[in-house]
Amino acid sequence: MSTTIKIICLLLLSFFFSCQKNESDVSAKNDTALFDKTYLDGLGKNKKEKYLDSIIDLLKSKENDSIVREVYLNVATEYYYTNNLEKSLSSSLRALKLSKQANDSVRIPKALFYVGDCYRNSKSDSAYFYYLQAEKLYYKIHDYDNIGRMLFNKAYVLFYDGNYVECEVEISKALQYLKKSTNYRLIYSCNSLMGNCLEKLVNYDEALRYHELALRSLEKMKIKGEDKDVVNIYNVSSVINICNLYDLKGEFSKSIEKLQNLLSKDLRKKSPGLYANVLSNLAYSKMKNGDYKNIESMFFESLRIVDSIGVESDILYKKIHIGEYFLTQKDTVKSIQSLKEANKLAVKIKNSNEILASLKLLSELDKKNRLFYANEYIKVSDSINGVQKNAHNKYARIEYETSRIEDENKVLTKENFYILIVSFGLVLMLILIIVLRYLKYRNKELQFFKKQQRANDEIYQLLTEQHKKIDLAKESEKRRIAKELHDGVMNKIYGVRMNLGFFNSLIDEKTIEKRKVYISELQNIESEIRMIAHDLSRGSFFEGNDFNVLLSSLIENQKEFTKTQFKYVNDGMFEWTTVENIYKINLYRIIQEAILNINKYANAKKCEVIIQRKDDDILQLSITDDGAGFDMKSKKGGIGLTNMKERANSLKGQFNIESKIGEGTKIEVVFNLQTLSY
Repeated sequence: MSTTIKIICLLLLSFFFSCQKNESDVSAKNDTALFDKTYLDGLGKNKKEKYLDSIIDLLKSKENDSIVREVYLNVATEYYYTNNLEKSLSSSLRALKLSKQANDSVRIPKALFYVGDCYRNSKSDSAYFYYLQAEKLYYKIHDYDNIGRMLFNKAYVLFYDGNYVECEVEISKALQYLKKSTNYRLIYSCNSLMGNCLEKLVNYDEALRYHELALRSLEKMKIKGEDKDVVNIYNVSSVINICNLYDLKGEFSKSIEKLQNLLSKDLRKKSPGLYANVLSNLAYSKMKNGDYKNIESMFFESLRIVDSIGVESDILYKKIHIGEYFLTQKDTVKSIQSLKEANKLAVKIKNSNEILASLKLLSELDKKNRLFYANEYIKVSDSINGVQKNAHNKYARIEYETSRIEDENKVLTKENFYILIVSFGLVLMLILIIVLRYLKYRNKELQFFKKQQRANDEIYQLLTEQHKKIDLAKESEKRRIAKELHDGVMNKIYGVRMNLGFFNSLIDEKTIEKRKVYISELQNIESEIRMIAHDLSRGSFFEGNDFNVLLSSLIENQKEFTKTQFKYVNDGMFEWTTVENIYKINLYRIIQEAILNINKYANAKKCEVIIQRKDDDILQLSITDDGAGFDMKSKKGGIGLTNMKERANSLKGQFNIESKIGEGTKIEVVFNLQTLSY
């Protein structure tokens, strides 16, 4: 079963989850003559929008009170469900502005939430920002259900941007806040999204567990008396997700059994689109299981249903399935024809995943145009990777910038308070001076000067303390930047300088080409310095690169400017892709710093770098040289050794160094890869 069908089900899940806004927010308050929900529900789409427009015109002449703000939010909701996102956004922003003017702690986060919904499918970063603002305000008023809802919405945005690790983190937080909640629909949505996220992270067993937890929430929804049709649609969506996992695990018979139980006339009548997805998925599972009986008719029936509904994304997935089916029947002509149609439709609706899937299949099938499709596949894949790389940390930046602005506001508020107090004190002193001069009492004038002196001392003390805090903050930031520059940029600059110095006296063409390489490396170093300045360098060097290749390249490059023979040994018993980036970053920096120290001070003939993985969770690095060594008792650790030790300690690792004069040096670092999971 194609994972894209599962994504459709998640979209369906999100739609029904969003309906809660309509149910809970709109129907809750209809006690005002400004907004008649019962009358509105009986109107057609065009008349409904005209009615909503008239309400907006009426609200403009009203004073800013709680009823007006609530009606703006209700109107925004109705615009949202008529798919008029522009007017929904305008009403939500108006409600937000009025709520801020009235300091309405209930409706400010609600308006932020609504604005985020309007941006969710067009500007994901803006949606994430508004959900984050709403989450913080709900936290202040201890509204844990809505905190969970905002965390779910943030996770939803992260999921569809392909940021599955952070999506898992946000959903885990949401489930923590919802432990005691009776909002089973929200809990169901969180568990379902977690299951889909874990599927993307290739953790199929855990994904199944969360989908089963979602089904348990449905049982509680039934007991609570929620709409049976909604519960049934949720159930069908969850079963499709579970069957998708069975297919990924190769357990096609389980998938077939569950999907056959879903097919019913009632489902086809009430939700034909969902019925078509079940039928298509069942056919796909049977095909994968080697059972081709009635498969073609099932595929084409599901295609006819979605074609009549007009949902282009559903049509796309069905055509790709049909193309794969004809491929199993060795009907290459029909397979190519179906896949070409799918590719054309995928380009039209800008579905990058299915563009790649169709191009890959076409490059394998269409021998005549194989090169063309292969080149198109590479071009699209590179484009997608570029976009994902540029957007990788945008949500972390949003969190950081929001936190920074809040901290700055707190500081400004505190400073304004101090200024107000000092100003008030100065005014009192001025009045006192005037009174004293008027009465011409020398003694009281002297007392005034004493009070003034004490006030000045207090002001001086406050300023001194403030400067101390600023100096501490500056010192902390300088240490952080110095550490990044020393461990990363300085090591690279040293290597490039050594190479350029070696080639400075040579003018042959080969040497000139090598100089160009190192000039390019200086440009990369410039880029890394810029990223450090924006606090964005964390992890970027390792995205999309094989870590073994990076380490081998680091050590291999030493041959060109040092006499020390470096050797890199990896036991090859594990995949670096299973190791989190934070460990790889610190390992790389420790090795880089050790190599720099050996080149500068050790005068070693040989150096061996060994990385081993023991008992699955233990990662051990050892760096051994036969150089000059040093007296560990008399020699104080420089910034390089200190940084290496701090990097190991930051991940609760063990850092040991052994050295004697004339007997070389051995550095050993041990990490427990499960530390960050606790």
